[in-house]
Amino acid sequence: MFNTRRFHHGLLGGLSTVVCVALGLVCLGQETKSTRPQAERDEKPEIKGWRKGVGWGWIWGKDDEVGALNAMTDHSRAAALSLATHGQSFDLGLTYSRRSFRFAGHSPGEIITFRSPDGIARMNDADAPPAAINPDRVLWHSSALFISDNVATQIDGLAHITAGADDHWYNGFKESEWGGDWGPRKCDASTIPPIVARGVLIDVAAFKKVDALKGHTAITTQDLQATLAWEGVTLKPGDVVLVRTGAGQFWGEEGADHAKIAEYDSAGPDLNATQWLVAEQGAMMVGSDTSGYEVSPPPANTGFNPVHRYLLVDQGVHLGELHYLEGLSKAKVYEFCYIGTTNKIKGTVAGFGLRPIALR
Repeated sequence: MFNTRRFHHGLLGGLSTVVCVALGLVCLGQETKSTRPQAERDEKPEIKGWRKGVGWGWIWGKDDEVGALNAMTDHSRAAALSLATHGQSFDLGLTYSRRSFRFAGHSPGEIITFRSPDGIARMNDADAPPAAINPDRVLWHSSALFISDNVATQIDGLAHITAGADDHWYNGFKESEWGGDWGPRKCDASTIPPIVARGVLIDVAAFKKVDALKGHTAITTQDLQATLAWEGVTLKPGDVVLVRTGAGQFWGEEGADHAKIAEYDSAGPDLNATQWLVAEQGAMMVGSDTSGYEVSPPPANTGFNPVHRYLLVDQGVHLGELHYLEGLSKAKVYEFCYIGTTNKIKGTVAGFGLRPIALR
């Protein structure tokens, strides 16, 4: 098991300076098995801030709210963008509506017309331009959203998960000091920088030759390693790693078939597999095509939401959920440039309703 005390002792003593998405991007570099020379694929450039066997952690200074994404540099972003040589894009965002899949802990959403041409005209709205200066009746639509900040395609912010009697989150920020009635005031989703990085798809469902992994299937370290070997891909420090279970194919246009999605939504990596991705391989961000990424329920004696705690609280590694990975899987694209940006809304704990893309 992971030794949290030794982890923090080792990381807090370390130095730090490390390390396309307007609503989400990804640049892809291969169609089937990797055709790049093995030596080139095995090369792992130094990434400041990451230590093999330890990972990332609370190493970026007492005021840091960004975590492992500090590892991005101009050089790393340029290297990731260089993978996009075909001009092809893959939409990684799921369509969300008021009828979309609802999962534990998150409220249903409502999208309500706030202004409409008919309403503005009939109600003689004060915002309506006088007819004398608007002879062509140019009016507008706008909508009001009543929605959780953890719906559909999203990236969990570092304030999403708390731990301990003091309800602390990443970097030791505590609820008593930094909580509030209008959202957390440290590590909210507005602090997530635009993410441009090499992305890797670990297509576990395809490797196992199933449409989707059965619900509650724990993806192990061995599963990840075997899938990567089958794909011919080597991970590098600073990667964004996306794990496909196949559950995303059941979302549909509006995610209305809740029972079907729920049947598969609980498969995902266990704690040991995620520790391998972060501490041994240097993943800077991880994600999947399910609502929670980690297997549910977790294995015995690992606690509640152990993977979320490890990633967000202990490591400062952001977590992507409900990414649509079916296009990448069908095209057999396993290596790409991931680009993603979140909504810049203060106080939200996740960048939500995103549209990351993959370019190759």
